[in-house]
Amino acid sequence: MANVTAVCISEKKGIRKHAVPYIDIKLHHGIVGDAHAGDWHRQISLLAEESVDKMRALGLTLTAGAFAENIDTVGLELKTLPVGTRLQIGSTVVCVTQIGKQCHSDCAIKQATGTCVMPTEGIFAVVETEGRIQKGDEITILEETK
Repeated sequence: MANVTAVCISEKKGIRKHAVPYIDIKLHHGIVGDAHAGDWHRQISLLAEESVDKMRALGLTLTAGAFAENIDTVGLELKTLPVGTRLQIGSTVVCVTQIGKQCHSDCAIKQATGTCVMPTEGIFAVVETEGRIQKGDEITILEETK
């Protein structure tokens, strides 16, 4: 079973996100209170704990939000999901719009280790069904949109 392990926001762009008890997500907006919210294709970012563990194995101490991700997960290999995959997270639904992203510049993690997982293993999604997401919520793959 796949679950949410943390939810994170940042009030400004360019800073690491911090864990919060829950996030509220809205159509055509993304996460209420997050600097990356807006009516665009990367409203929400997700990263698997399994990916973060790869970086921890290099000797880094990392907490939720270290990669500027909004939702940390466990039990689901996010990077293998095709664009168009719909995920039910708790009572909400999001649709995967992008796998990975090009970094604007080398982040502190890449500078320290020579690598970073977010550009290749992080995924992005848009809101399809509004609601609240919190740690412990179950994640279910619904289907790929056509």
